Amino acid sequence: MPLLGRLWILVILAGLLAVSAPGQQVLPPAVAEHPDFRRIVQDAKARVFPAVVYIKCLRETHETGKKESQQIAGSGVIISTDGEVLTNWHVIDKATSVRCLLSDGRHAKAEVVGSDQDTDLALLRLQSDENAPDLPYARLGDSSVLKEGDFVMAMGAPWGLNRSVSIGIVSCTRRYLDTVSEYSLWIQTDAAINPGNSGGPLVNTGGEVVGLNARGICFSDGMGFAIPSETIALLLPQLREQGKVNWSWTGLRLQPLRDFNRDMYFDATEGLIVAGTDPDSPARRAGFQPKDRIVSIGGRAVTALTEEDLPVIRRWLGLLPKGQELACAVIRGEEKLTVAVVPRAKGDVEGQEYALERFDFTIKEINQFDNPSLFFHRQKGVFVFGVKRPGNAASAGLRARDIILKIDGAEVKTIEDFKEVHKPLVANVDERHRVLVVVLRGGLMRQIVLDFARDYSKE
Repeated sequence: MPLLGRLWILVILAGLLAVSAPGQQVLPPAVAEHPDFRRIVQDAKARVFPAVVYIKCLRETHETGKKESQQIAGSGVIISTDGEVLTNWHVIDKATSVRCLLSDGRHAKAEVVGSDQDTDLALLRLQSDENAPDLPYARLGDSSVLKEGDFVMAMGAPWGLNRSVSIGIVSCTRRYLDTVSEYSLWIQTDAAINPGNSGGPLVNTGGEVVGLNARGICFSDGMGFAIPSETIALLLPQLREQGKVNWSWTGLRLQPLRDFNRDMYFDATEGLIVAGTDPDSPARRAGFQPKDRIVSIGGRAVTALTEEDLPVIRRWLGLLPKGQELACAVIRGEEKLTVAVVPRAKGDVEGQEYALERFDFTIKEINQFDNPSLFFHRQKGVFVFGVKRPGNAASAGLRARDIILKIDGAEVKTIEDFKEVHKPLVANVDERHRVLVVVLRGGLMRQIVLDFARDYSKE
């Protein structure tokens, strides 16, 4: 039975079962005294549904060892009369073209105004005709006032189908997802969020966008996750003005005072724990040590009792000015001391990719956030991202995640370094078709002879 039907039956039964003094009849609450929930849902839907757009992107991929085009579909929501569209970063990642279909059948290309991989947010702008009718748009609400049990609607284009709306409740307002929640908690809902719903709005009964659908678990009902509008509103100005979020970075790995998952509990009620520091980070250079308890940063008291308290602190740290020294009050054992740290720009969190014709493999820049295990061996360099099969690289024995040290005797640290060697070799393949590639695999150096005489693209 549908959720609304069960809800109304429960309301009626509650009224029928109510009793008072013997002989006195108690009637169910008058319908007129209670708003029609179906009307509330329809009114809220009417405010936002016209602003929901279907997004189709053409993106470039290099995972298979060659450059390929791939079509990706998702959802978005128009948030201004200027045609600004909110969606997820993973919907438009590496997109070469973005097209949007509006609810009234109009379609338009869109440009990517800004995106942020860390929070999975992207802002587009529709490139529509200036003489076109006014665009429908939805208003951002305040996700901080949500409570567990509040009704919400997930809108979008699931599985690439036409727009739809599903209804449910807020299951958790502050869900922490390890490794995917560095700067933000998530709104968990049992409203269906399926593939294709990504980037669509999560809407409250007031017809406001309180979240952006981002994750769903297909094999489990009631497990959808949305980015809170509180996070979106905070980062929108940077996406509009700078095209990205310029996060500050300290390299501090933080741990709450009550860490249930690690079964570690610290005898304190204030502060947070340093679990470790990243290599070559401001925090490591500043001298932070594991198990240091930080009680204040730049004069501001900080406390994380549980892991749900960590994202807001990381976000605050990430938005601090760069290059300005911060005095941190630290308790190390029984000693109280001050540690000064200078945040720096975080920079890119993923390296660039490039496809090597005739060599039949793709390379990618090593990035400390995307490839920490490779960064441990070589802080600046490129590695084998994908190997084409069948192909020359596969026949030579090159493997994904091999770090390339040298090619034809030339040291390789960047994609540009590789291009300088690769292009003349391929241009003169009739004269020479073997090259020595030196790689680092699992910390061990290997020499591989790559024969690229065979042109697999013509077979």
